[in-house]
Amino acid sequence: MRTFKKVVLCWLISLISGSVHLYAQDEVIRNPDKVPPDSTGELLKDTAEPAIELENAVGKSDSLESMAPDAVEAEDSMDDMGGFDEFDDEFGSEAKPEVFDPLSGYNRVMTGFNDWFYTWVLDPVARGYRWVMPEFARRGIVHFFHNILFPLRFVNNALQLKFQNAGEEFARFGLNSTIGILGFWDPAQEWFGLEPHEEDFGQTLGYYGVGGGFHIVLPFLGPSNLRDSLSLFPDFYLDPVSYAESPYDNVENYPYQLGIRSFDIVNETSLHIGEYENLKKDAIELYPFLREVYEQNRAKKIEE
Repeated sequence: MRTFKKVVLCWLISLISGSVHLYAQDEVIRNPDKVPPDSTGELLKDTAEPAIELENAVGKSDSLESMAPDAVEAEDSMDDMGGFDEFDDEFGSEAKPEVFDPLSGYNRVMTGFNDWFYTWVLDPVARGYRWVMPEFARRGIVHFFHNILFPLRFVNNALQLKFQNAGEEFARFGLNSTIGILGFWDPAQEWFGLEPHEEDFGQTLGYYGVGGGFHIVLPFLGPSNLRDSLSLFPDFYLDPVSYAESPYDNVENYPYQLGIRSFDIVNETSLHIGEYENLKKDAIELYPFLREVYEQNRAKKIEE
C-alpha cells in the first residue's frame, strides 16, 4: 500500500514538473520581448519550486512513516480491538427487555372495549350523578365504602406482619364507625392522624416474592396480572358487600350486590372526572402505556 502511494506521488510530481516547464517555455516563445534574456533561467527556477517542495514533502512523509512504526502498529491494534466500539457499547442506549405478554392480542381488544365503556357509559353517567349529588355527600359515601373494607386491609396487613399498621386499621375502624357516623366521616385521620394502610391479597403475595406473571386486562375492571387476578377471589370474600342480602323478594343477592358495587364505582368516578383523559392523552399506544402504569404502580405499593 505504501509503495503504491509513492508511485502515485512520484507520477504526480513528474506531471506537475513537466507542465510547469512547458508553461514556462511557452511563455518565453510567445512573449520574447517581455522576458529578459537573463531572467529565463530564473523563471524556470521559480516555476519549478512548487514541484521541488512537493517532492521534499513526499520525502518527509516517507521518513515520518519509517520513524513511527509504533504509531502505525498502535493504530492497527486499535482496529483489531474494534477501535472505539467499546465506548459506543458503553454509552449506547440499552435495549429494553421484551415484556412477556402472551395475551397481547386479547388485552389490546379488551383495553379498547374498556376505553369505549368508560368514555361513552361510565363517564357520562358519573357526570350526570355529579350534577345532582353534592360533593360533600359523594365524599361521605366514599368514606363509608372505604370504612367497611376494613377486614381486607386488616387481614392483609397482619399477613404481611405489619402489626402496627393492622392495629392502626383496627383503631381507624372503631373511631370512624362510631364518631364518624358509620364511616361517612374520617375523624381517625382528621383528628388523630391515623392514615389508612391500603393492602390486598395481591400485595401480600408480592410481599412474599410471588411475581405478577403475565398481564391481563379484565372487562370493566381494567389492567391486572395473573397474580392480582387470582387474588380477587380472597379479596371478594373479605369484602362485606359480598354478604349483602337483597331486601327484595324478586331480586337475587348477586344482582343486588352488583348494584351496590356499581353505585360505589359511579360515585368514586364522579370525584375524578377528567383524570383518565389526562392520563392517556400523551400515550402513543394506549394498551402498553396503561400496562406499564399499572405494573409500576403495583410494584411501588408492594415495596411500601
